[in-house]
Formats: sequence, C-alpha cells, structure tokens
Amino acid sequence: MEHSHQHAAEPPAPLPRRTRDVLTAVVLAVLVVAAAGIVATWPRDVPSASTGYVGAQTVRGEVTGTRMHTCRAELAEERLPDGTMPGTVQCPDATVAVDGAGSVTVPVPAAVFHGGLGPGDRVALTRYPAEAGAAEAYVWEDFDRRLPLAVVLVVFVLFTVLVGRRRGVAALVGLGLGGAAIAFHVVPALLTEQNAVVVGLSSSTAVMGVVIYLTHGLSARTTVAYLGTVAGLLVTAVAAVLAVDGSHLAGLDDESSYTVTVLTGAVDLRGVVLAGTLVAALGLLNDVTITQAAAVWEVRAAAPHAGFRDLFAAGMRVGRDHLASTVYTVTFAYAGAALPTLLLVRLYDQPAGQLLNSSAIAEELVRSAVGGIALAVTVPVTTALAAALVARSPVAPGAGEVTR
Repeated sequence: MEHSHQHAAEPPAPLPRRTRDVLTAVVLAVLVVAAAGIVATWPRDVPSASTGYVGAQTVRGEVTGTRMHTCRAELAEERLPDGTMPGTVQCPDATVAVDGAGSVTVPVPAAVFHGGLGPGDRVALTRYPAEAGAAEAYVWEDFDRRLPLAVVLVVFVLFTVLVGRRRGVAALVGLGLGGAAIAFHVVPALLTEQNAVVVGLSSSTAVMGVVIYLTHGLSARTTVAYLGTVAGLLVTAVAAVLAVDGSHLAGLDDESSYTVTVLTGAVDLRGVVLAGTLVAALGLLNDVTITQAAAVWEVRAAAPHAGFRDLFAAGMRVGRDHLASTVYTVTFAYAGAALPTLLLVRLYDQPAGQLLNSSAIAEELVRSAVGGIALAVTVPVTTALAAALVARSPVAPGAGEVTR
C-alpha cells in the first residue's frame, strides 16, 4: 500500500542579518526616546499632604460588638429619596479591642455597618493623641485587610509559577517592574504636573520593552509584538487626547479625585485620565500583538511558501476574532468598574441621554472607545509587520516537501 505524508511544519529560517540589524536599531531608538521621556519628566519635590495632627497614627484591633443609636442627620447621603433631610437617623457604633490599648467605641459609616461589620472583624482606626483642651480620640479608618490580601496574593503567585513555570516567573517580575514604574514615576510625575502623555508613553514603552523580552525571549517575533504595542500606544495617546479634550473630561467624578485637587491645589486631573487610559491599554495591546505575531509565524511554519498576502490574510482571520472578543471584554471590564455609579444614577431615574452625559459614565465610555480604536489599528499594523518580515525569511531546505 502506498502512503504519503508531509514533513512536520518547521519554523521559518532566521531573518536576513540586515533585517535583524534594522529591527535592533529601531527598538534601541524607541527605548532611548522612552528613557529620555522618563528623565525629562522625573518627579522632583513631590507634594505631600498632612493630616494636620502631630502624632496621628494608625492602630489596629478587633471588633467586639456593634450597636445602633439615634443621632442627628447631617450628611448629604442621609437625605431621603425625595431630597429632604430627616431630623434623626440611626447611626452605628463599633466597640473595638485595640491591640495593646484596651477597648474604644467609634462611630462607623452606615454603609460599612450594613456591608457586614460584626464581632471578630479586624479593623484599622486612626488615633489622635490628647492635646491641650482635647482628649485622646479614635476615628474609623477601614477594615484591616492585610491577612486576606496576603493569602490571595500568595495563591496567585503559586498558581502563576506552577502553571506558567519560567514564563510565569518572568511575568511576575514584569508585573513588579510595572508596579514600580507607576509608584515611582507615573504617580509622582502627575503630582508634580508633568506632561501626562509623555509620562504615560515613556513609562509604558520602557516597561514593556523590558517585560516583553523577559517573558517571551529575544526574537524577531517578540520584536514585532513590541513595535506593534508601541504603535498601539501612540494611537491610544492621540485618540485619548482628542476624546478627553472634546468631551471636557476633568477627572472630577469621584471623591478621591476631588480630594487630590483640594490637597494639592494644582494637579490637573485631566492628565490623570489621559495617563490612566494609556496604562490601562498597555496590557490589552500587548496581548493582541503577541497573539498576532505568533499567528503569522505559525502560518508560515505550516505553509513555508506563503507570501505576504497569504500570511497577512491568515493572520487577520485570527486577529478579527481576537479583536472582537477583546473589545467586549474591555467594555464589560469598564462597565463593572462603573457599576456603583450606574446604581446611583438608576436610583435618581435619570434619562438615558443624561446618564451618558454624566462625567463618570462618559469617562468609562471614552476609555472603552479609545481602547477599541487602538486595538482596531494595532491588529492590522502588527499583522502586516509580521507578515512582511516573515515573507522575507528564506524557506528552510526541504520544508513543505511531500514524501511517499
């Protein structure tokens, strides 16, 4: 009986030396520009806020009991649905056994109490020492989440390493580098009013230049993904500036943003929106570009004689599916983040037009739209770059031959 089979697919031969040299030069140029941006926007004299009380400190303890009592209504959130302010409301208190300092009773926010505060919960309080004419005081701060957070993080690290192995470790290192960049460059630079677009682009480009090679290795395929990611970041920056300016988004949609403005007196929260959009887009763009580069290389391995047009068409078939799933994934993620705002808006029964016009919802819509635009541009750009490079690589001897 006659049998026929095809040799197993082999990876394309290495790119020509000149092509590899050009890619290396381009990547180095991108990293140099990113480093220059970081140096130019490196924060100096970062402002800080003080509580105004010398010696105020955080203490921790365990809740031993809770109770409700009648008190005067004074807060805006205590208004009735019709807008009127009741004379009195039920206010919760918690008795806390402070570590090494006996028991104290502190008022707690109603939302915290109704959310499940009870005996045995570990909490954090702010202690204000006694001053002239004022006794020592304790104020509710938050739950003490250190132990559960540590457990979740340890489990996350273990699963990532067990499943991802070397690449899992590399991804965790990259995650740490990204966190360091945000903590030591992005946040302080925004507080000192550096250009938000330059801050976001330079940090994101530099971090991804380290992370992507650390995780996926030194190769032409990784370089294509990196350059595609950088192109996507540039598109994100342009689209974000146009959308944020056109929508007049000032970043004042929550209490934290307002507090930052009050404490610093100068921070442009529009810049925070821009930088946040760039940082949020980074992971999405990298996921797409890695997939597209890998798809083109795999197609060439299976069809060694495929040219640019066939490689691009096959890569885009993968890219369209990936793009569609990523776009609605991004939208749902932002919708989840905005859910508390949606609940509040629904309670006030606002019209749909007014709902979409609100700052909080408009900000999430802009992020989703900008992310979708960047992804829609990044997929064909990365696919075209990968196809052009792979098409230039020589066909390995004997690849695609049929033996009998």
